[in-house]
Amino acid sequence: MPDLKTPLWTAEAIASAVGGKLEGADADVGGLTYNSREIQAGDLFLALKGERDGHEFASNAFAAGAAVALVERPVEGGAYVVVPDTLKGLEALGAASRDRSNAKRGAVTGSVGKTSVTQAIKAGLDLAGKSHASIKSYNNHIGVPLTLSRMPADTERAVFEIGMNHPGEIGPLSQQVRPHAACVTTVGPVHIEAFADGEAGVAREKGAIFEGLVEGGVAVINGDNAYAEIVKQAARDAGATLKVFGTGEDADARLLSFDADPEGATVVAEIEGERHAFRLAQSGVHWGLNSLCVILMLRALDVSLDIAFEALANFAPLAGRGEQTVVAHKGGHFTLIDESYNANPLSMKAGFTSLGQHPVDGKGRRVVVLSDMLELGEHSRALHEGLAEPLVLNKIDVVHLAGPQMRLLYDVLPPSLRGEWRETAAELAAIAGELVAPDDIVMVKGSNGSKAALVAKALAALNSTAE
Repeated sequence: MPDLKTPLWTAEAIASAVGGKLEGADADVGGLTYNSREIQAGDLFLALKGERDGHEFASNAFAAGAAVALVERPVEGGAYVVVPDTLKGLEALGAASRDRSNAKRGAVTGSVGKTSVTQAIKAGLDLAGKSHASIKSYNNHIGVPLTLSRMPADTERAVFEIGMNHPGEIGPLSQQVRPHAACVTTVGPVHIEAFADGEAGVAREKGAIFEGLVEGGVAVINGDNAYAEIVKQAARDAGATLKVFGTGEDADARLLSFDADPEGATVVAEIEGERHAFRLAQSGVHWGLNSLCVILMLRALDVSLDIAFEALANFAPLAGRGEQTVVAHKGGHFTLIDESYNANPLSMKAGFTSLGQHPVDGKGRRVVVLSDMLELGEHSRALHEGLAEPLVLNKIDVVHLAGPQMRLLYDVLPPSLRGEWRETAAELAAIAGELVAPDDIVMVKGSNGSKAALVAKALAALNSTAE
């Protein structure tokens, strides 16, 4: 619970920041939320309008201990600050929080890996001093100003995740953060149905993160990505200092080797002209480049290399993003790699590559369980069918699939790789015990909306029913 001896805000300060009027007594505020079910004593309740009107829940918020509410009309049950538009009020509060702090700010976007990279950067910031960061995937028009508003005034460094699902979102969010350093992890076919020119449009949208950089800010860019030049041009247009990670000789952080093992991986890289070897707690092959992105961001936020290496050595995979579990089953054990949080063609291929390099014991197999990739528009058929080749190249033994789009993949797979196919992930989860055997290494991956997590949970639950 927040320490109310040093409040995050006061009701009067909130009113001043948002240009509103406080009705009721001043009070210390320790946190803020728009979800009345998450209220803790002393919080600010944000009566935002979405599928439901937040004003309907103000009384619940006060009953749960809210100190004050931000509203567009009078409410009963406690003190409130009235503004014409609560979302714009939240944005104003976020801007006030940013401007009252001397924190060095970083911002992260990308088609793949932005949440994990954001949290890895936070791990370094935590070691370097008083830090603040986005939680979960709070990366949209509500999540970004909410994260800014939650930043304590004495924060030394902060990192913010910025996402999008249609054109024109990233630039305004970056302008809210005003980062000192910003990165694009990579660009790929994600949300491409919203862009007439496909991935090139996605690249330009991702590059918009540099629009909010402070003067002299640093742009960290994946030099190996096919759309690197579009992103670099966006950085140049913003007047940024470019820092490139990749495998090319001109990279500021150059990946020389990546060697996975049961405990993680060892990376050898040339960073600003000096050769370094360091450990990762992650074994996914994509973490070779991800780690260099994290390092360049941390350096741009005045964090030492030693602290960056320490953070990476201890940063474990997030739930649903590569978390590994050993599960007892049928008198033996199998390894579950849970990548069920989300998926797109880039992350799918990276997952297959990592699984293909994973050693297998005894009669074990490399098994993948996939559900549909969403928001691919007219490209969906080609992108789903296109997964067949990397599955074969990476020596995957069995492929279980769920969903109508994954049926397209099933139909083009070599018969020897075909496992089970079901219309939904729930149907596949119902036969989880039949999908795996002792010594298997099993990766579960799919878009959040296609419910791959149901299969991951069912496989993990086999542990509780083991004979």
